[in-house]
This record gives sequence, C-alpha cells and structure tokens, in this order.
Amino acid sequence: MTAGVGGLPTVIPDIPVSSVLILLYVGFAAANMAIFQIDLRSGRKFLPSVFLFAFCMARITTLVLRIVWATRQTNVRLSVAANVFVNAGILIVYVINLIFAQRILRAKQPALGWHMILRIIYRVLYAGVACALIMVITALVLSVYSLDSYTLQACRDIQLAAGTYLVVFTTLPVFILAAAYFLPRSPDEETFGEGRMMTKTIVVLAIACLAMLNSGFRAGTAWMPPRPNTHPAWYHGKAPFYVFNFTVEIIMLCILTPVRIDKLFHIPNGSKKPGDYSGRTVSVGSDRDGEKEGKSEDTTLNNV
Repeated sequence: MTAGVGGLPTVIPDIPVSSVLILLYVGFAAANMAIFQIDLRSGRKFLPSVFLFAFCMARITTLVLRIVWATRQTNVRLSVAANVFVNAGILIVYVINLIFAQRILRAKQPALGWHMILRIIYRVLYAGVACALIMVITALVLSVYSLDSYTLQACRDIQLAAGTYLVVFTTLPVFILAAAYFLPRSPDEETFGEGRMMTKTIVVLAIACLAMLNSGFRAGTAWMPPRPNTHPAWYHGKAPFYVFNFTVEIIMLCILTPVRIDKLFHIPNGSKKPGDYSGRTVSVGSDRDGEKEGKSEDTTLNNV
C-alpha cells in the first residue's frame, strides 16, 4: 500500500478537527443560502451564492465521511467515497473565480471579452474541469480495486494529467486580469455590480492565489514518487492535509462571503453582448456573434 495525503483517519485528531470544520462549513452554507434568498426576494438571481452553498454542503459530506471512516478504518467503500469528495468539492470555487475574472475582462475589454473565440475557449475549459473530475474519480476507484501493475500505472498517469490541468486552470484568472488591465484601455469600458473595479480584481487575485496553492499542493504531492504507507513523507501527514485543503478553503469562504460577491459581481440577467452590463449598446465586432448566440449561451456561466 502506498501512502496517501492525510493518511488513515483516526478518532484523535481527525474527529475533533473534522467536527470543528463542519461547524464552519455549516455557517458559511447558511450565510450563502440566506444571501441568495435575500437577493431573490429583491429580484436578483445570483447563482454563485448557490454554488458556494453547494460547495459547503459537499465539504460537510466529505468531513462526515472522514469521521465515519475513522471509526471504520477497514471499510474500503468509505475510504473511496471520502477521497472522491475530497477531490471534487473545490472545483466549484475554481470555476466561480474564472467566471468572475471573465466578467472583469468583458467589462474592461468588451471587444475581446465577448469575442466568440473566447466564448468557445471558456466552454472547452469548463468541460475540461468536468472531464478531469470524472477521470480522477474513475482512476481512484480502479486503483483501489485493481492489483494489475499496468492498470495502476495508467490510473496514476490519469491522476497526474488531471491534477496538472487543474493547476493550469487555477492560473487562468491571473492571465485574464492581466489582459484586462495591460491591454490598451477600451473606449467602451463598462462597469457592473457595486463597488470599485479594483476591489473586484483584488478578490479574484486573492482567490486565484489560494486556488493555486490548493491545486499546486495536490498536483505536487501526486507527482512525487509513491512511498509505502510505512514510510510516508511530510506532505502525507494530517497537518498538511487539513491546512492545504480545508484551511485554504475556509480562507476562501472568509473572503467571498463577507465581501458580498452577490453585490460586487452581479450583472443584469441575460447579458450576452457588449453594452449589456451597463444597459447601453456598444458597436463592436462581436455584437453580431452575441446576437447569433442569444439565449443559447449557458446561463449558468453568463446570465448569473
């Protein structure tokens, strides 16, 4: 058996630590759902708040499974389920941050931000995240139940490819913001939501840095040579597991929830072309593309 990050959960310290984290996630889940309901009553439908609620619920499930696993250490199905949820939940935050970076680019550089090519690229990227998740889950399950060396190596290769893709994905908001600010200023620049654009940019950059730390730790440990569980490395310990996963995520939630992203990043429903953020018509080359696409564009990614 090879060593895994976090090791085999035990009653002490995993149950007390997991219990405290569950309370924190419950608090953030309640806060984000309350924000969504308040916005809904005022006529605003801000879906990222629902996504953060779903993320918190996924993390609660993850920690509950880890607590149960600590009391039933020989249950293979529990270990597989716990590890699947550890890998799955954070992807929601990765996607949300790219959406926010996309909105900043569309506001500051409408001609570029709304271009059809970028629309297609975004969709490919989001599909890649879904594929990476499916690949990781499949490889994880196969690696647990298979003893064939070829299958195990193939599973490792798949996990490395998916982990590397997610690292690249978490860096994209930084490059998008660089394009938004360093390209020549557009005469059609718009604003959206409440607050200063710099505040929005700082939030996206902060989440991007934390996401890169999280995904980088996962990918970095995966790329290291496998070690037997009798001789684990420092990064296989419980402290790195809780710090680089759940603590980093709690910090993300501490940023996203209090700053009221529902106000900072809100855009008018149905926005699909330049000028929609500010309610005016902008004559740029991508207008026709936006009109052709119309409501067929994924509302989850653009009309929230």
